[in-house]
Amino acid sequence: MTARGLIVAAPRSGSGKTTVTLGLLAALARRGVAVRAAKAGPDYIDAAFHAAATGAPSVNLDSWAMVPPLLDALAREASATAEIFIIEGVMGLFDGIAGPPGRRGSTADLAVRFRLPVLLVLDVSGQSQTAAAVVRGITAYDPAVRVAGVVLNRVGSERHRGLVADAMAASGIAVFGAVPRDAALAMAERHLGLVQAGEHADLAARLDRVADMAECHLDLDAILAAAAPLELAGTARMPALPPPGQRIALASDQAFSFVYPHVVDGWRRSGAEVVTFSPLADEPPPTDCDSCWLPGGYPELHAGALAAARRFRDGLAGFAATRPVHGECGGYMVLGEGLEAAGGARHAMTGLLGHATSFAVRKLHLGYREARLVAAGPLGPAGAAIRGHEFHYASLVASGDDEPLVDLIDGQGHALGKAGGRRGHVTGAFFHAIARE
Repeated sequence: MTARGLIVAAPRSGSGKTTVTLGLLAALARRGVAVRAAKAGPDYIDAAFHAAATGAPSVNLDSWAMVPPLLDALAREASATAEIFIIEGVMGLFDGIAGPPGRRGSTADLAVRFRLPVLLVLDVSGQSQTAAAVVRGITAYDPAVRVAGVVLNRVGSERHRGLVADAMAASGIAVFGAVPRDAALAMAERHLGLVQAGEHADLAARLDRVADMAECHLDLDAILAAAAPLELAGTARMPALPPPGQRIALASDQAFSFVYPHVVDGWRRSGAEVVTFSPLADEPPPTDCDSCWLPGGYPELHAGALAAARRFRDGLAGFAATRPVHGECGGYMVLGEGLEAAGGARHAMTGLLGHATSFAVRKLHLGYREARLVAAGPLGPAGAAIRGHEFHYASLVASGDDEPLVDLIDGQGHALGKAGGRRGHVTGAFFHAIARE
């Protein structure tokens, strides 16, 4: 099957990309269309909503962290069984970091590389005709990026819709729908983005609601017709990261949910087996595994339960005595001596590394990172370069005396120094790994 595709983007964050994307996905799936999705950039949460709406995994596509052949392979595989392939953008259409063309981490990079049209979501609250001027500026900014049309979001009235739509028509801009202001369409958020898909007991009802919105307020047939064929190179894909073992124990629950599907899929393609367990259910890593991976998530929201999970903590310590254990971001926090929750209560963690973290001392750490491994470990051999990102509000309140894991530079090439820790078979860092450079 040869898919057609398009990209849902916006001039800025908060315009309604995710709501419109989910509405499209759910409404098309309801019609019986084979629809698949992807998320631009390093976002774990939106992709899980895509999967719930389509019934199929959603993949991340990141032009800064992933080499072009990996991007092509992931898009090709994700769209292989699709009639329509929809990529949800990140931030504003052209927002990224300084770098060579095509490697800036922007949604526009993907539009150019895959030659896909853009469906632009505009929050028109507080403006009318000026919205057309904004779109004219966007369409002129980079001739290689083609805007197929717009969806007007948060429209205040029929008169408001008419003023904006008339200005768009006069400027030759197609309008594919107008979504009224509706607080019921908003998704609950917390400090790292939307509340996770798996935490919504009424998720099916929410998806039905946004599907109803799309069927009522979007021209689905025109949007489908605006999509373009997705033509990608057919090269085989190497795993984004080497598997840390042959049989990998992967922590998986509401405290440990931030793991990229393309990473786990790459491990499996390399012949590794992935076995999940739940620290929140007080489960230790299975003893028949030869490595353990603690991904990021929200341990700060479950610090008391994790501190009380004695079987998990004792089992992890026993596992780490002879086999590799690696923690990313939230997993790294749990590997430390203690975690201070938002209210100031300190909870003992596993103590397998010597640092301590606090969510009460909040500071946003956000940005792309390139990590060079100081020593061999679950992420790869010494000296290997891996691209990824940091996104957390927790702070180190005690650094401990463990050996560092990585040398970090940011997306602009500025040295950030050594980071993370390693002690025996245990390694960890706030750094989320996306792919080898």
